[in-house]
Amino acid sequence: MIESIGSDSATKEAEGFRDLYGEFLKQDVVILGVSPDSEASHRKFIEKNALPFLLLSDPNKKVMTAYGAFGEKKTYGKSVRGVIRSTVWIDPDGKVKRHWPRVAKAADHPKKVLEEIGGSYG
Repeated sequence: MIESIGSDSATKEAEGFRDLYGEFLKQDVVILGVSPDSEASHRKFIEKNALPFLLLSDPNKKVMTAYGAFGEKKTYGKSVRGVIRSTVWIDPDGKVKRHWPRVAKAADHPKKVLEEIGGSYG
């Protein structure tokens, strides 16, 4: 789940998944990004960053809430409701195989996901 289209961390994470996209394809993985941002902002972000995968708009945050990517979080020591950067690996049967809640290092995260699903990079 993407925190906010255009933020530095969202861009770094998206670029990481883009750069490893071929390796994910070898593992039969479909990559989808989800954020509450508009479809128009997603199109611009995809074009600007040459992303080969879809970004889904979830303005009502229903999907994000269902997967634990929207809710209470701490920001600068304060409790707020908002987008929680996370990744969910869902198998072909729709079962969650792994959930990475609260992704801290967005730039390194795509490599960790690829390693977890059995792929390699570099």
